Amino acid sequence: MNRVPFGVALAVLLATHHAAAEPRVESNVIYGMYSGLALLMDVHHPGTPNGYGVLFVSGSGWNSPLEYGSQGLKDTQLSYVKHLADAGYTVFTINHRAAPRFQFPAQLDDVQRAVRFIRHNATQYGIDPNRIGGVGGSSGAHLISLVGMLGTPGISDDADPINREPATLQCLVLRAAPTDMKGASHPTEGLGLAAVVSFLGLALPIDDRSNEKLFAASSPISLVSRSAPPVLLIHGDVDRTVPYQQSVAMESALRAVNVPVSLLRIPGGDHGDDFEAAGKPHPEWPDYMGEMVQWLDRYLKTGPARTAK
Repeated sequence: MNRVPFGVALAVLLATHHAAAEPRVESNVIYGMYSGLALLMDVHHPGTPNGYGVLFVSGSGWNSPLEYGSQGLKDTQLSYVKHLADAGYTVFTINHRAAPRFQFPAQLDDVQRAVRFIRHNATQYGIDPNRIGGVGGSSGAHLISLVGMLGTPGISDDADPINREPATLQCLVLRAAPTDMKGASHPTEGLGLAAVVSFLGLALPIDDRSNEKLFAASSPISLVSRSAPPVLLIHGDVDRTVPYQQSVAMESALRAVNVPVSLLRIPGGDHGDDFEAAGKPHPEWPDYMGEMVQWLDRYLKTGPARTAK
């Protein structure tokens, strides 16, 4: 496929946007179809784009209500999206198939499809196709992490040119990510047995041995390799839903294979997108929004461009 070189495309983009434009949202872009079901994406265009794109996946417990008029996943946790757009990033938010109607790996397939779609249309969106970041919270962070760890190449013989693109991310920021699904499937681990059972389609009582392959395939920590992208983990240390230890273990696994990684601890923080601060973050908390942007600035803009393993 012939493409306009990114440098040329970016120069044209900047020439036509020499003055800051108003931020805008391109709503309900169809990034894929599944049996007639439209998979929708919103594109958040910043006023002053920096030429880089970020896929943001909201947390939902991998679940979505089965009723008309329900809020889409792409319409939630937009404070992160605003901070990213304010920093110049073009941000893509998505709906994905969800439990209870759909089980793993449907959610993963949709997030990978979104990455492929963004990369295929990178020139249209004015972003570098070789440098796409991923940000997510809770179950969204889990899915972003899976995509990052898998680094799935394009399907070269697929009839759909979008699917020929690599489903790879070059930099990750993960808030309160479940990284070990075997541990998360037990009530004492905090995540919620019902959420994991619904997401993975498990039968009760859970038999760890018979589900070993499923746990491994759905656990980012099982997929860590030296080709993983740089990862910033952000986690409250009193998280009652996804234990802080899950991020501690993920940090250790990434560090063991020399992947750039940092764990930002939120002292006294619980699980919500604002760590249950109710709009009043503790004065000793780090600026986690600022750290998110700094990580992307450091590793997405200037890190090595990698599109596939």
